[in-house]
Amino acid sequence: MEKISRRNMIKAAGAAVAGASLIGVDAFAGQSAGTKAAQTGRRKKVLVIGAHPDDPESCAGGTILKMLAAGFDVKVVYFTHGERGITSVSLDESARIRTKESIDACNKLGVPYIFMNQIDGESEINAKRYLEMQELIKAEHPDMVLTHWPIDSHRDHVNCSVLVLDTWRRVGNFFDIFYFEAMTGLQSKTFLATDLVDISEWHDRKVEALYCHKSQDCEDWYPAYHLKMEEYYGLRLAVKYAEAFIRFDQNPSPHGIMEV
Repeated sequence: MEKISRRNMIKAAGAAVAGASLIGVDAFAGQSAGTKAAQTGRRKKVLVIGAHPDDPESCAGGTILKMLAAGFDVKVVYFTHGERGITSVSLDESARIRTKESIDACNKLGVPYIFMNQIDGESEINAKRYLEMQELIKAEHPDMVLTHWPIDSHRDHVNCSVLVLDTWRRVGNFFDIFYFEAMTGLQSKTFLATDLVDISEWHDRKVEALYCHKSQDCEDWYPAYHLKMEEYYGLRLAVKYAEAFIRFDQNPSPHGIMEV
């Protein structure tokens, strides 16, 4: 009989984490849209839609890198240009600076990007904005979208999430949705993860990309929020760092443990 060591107990705990599974290549293939992509032999396509510059990087940067390494086709979408992210300059100047920082971050990650035309702090939900999101997603035709959890203190996060879900309903449910969290407690609320991604191998590169947003003083808020979140979810998986998601299930069912 194998001796039960602390190391073996930790490994077992990582495999038996309750209420959350590892998402990656295998889990994605098990999703409805991912299965269709696998059947056609094409690369699985993922859109990561964040409300502001730095949201995709801080909330899902490690997952983006892991998916790229697994052969996924990943593209980042910025809902706004971060017009109100630098209070000491005009909205136009802030947008210019933050757009450049976003491009630098995407280059660091190695992903293409799209900028939508909503305004930071003034995002809207109306007929025109519904159509904009629908047209973007139909044109990109992703298998999966990662975006904001809608129960959030930031209006732009909520509006972005609502527009994605409305598009999912109106274009025929052809993509799967995974929600990410932002600064839990301060912004995201009642976030109970269904899926965790081990990002330990890609963590340093995630931070490098995030810190391209120099105007945002990431060194002040990232360690206080997202680093702690990554360490907490890492503990749940017995790894160093993990990112968390809520899977939007059309047909909810128990999830098993799946590994990349």
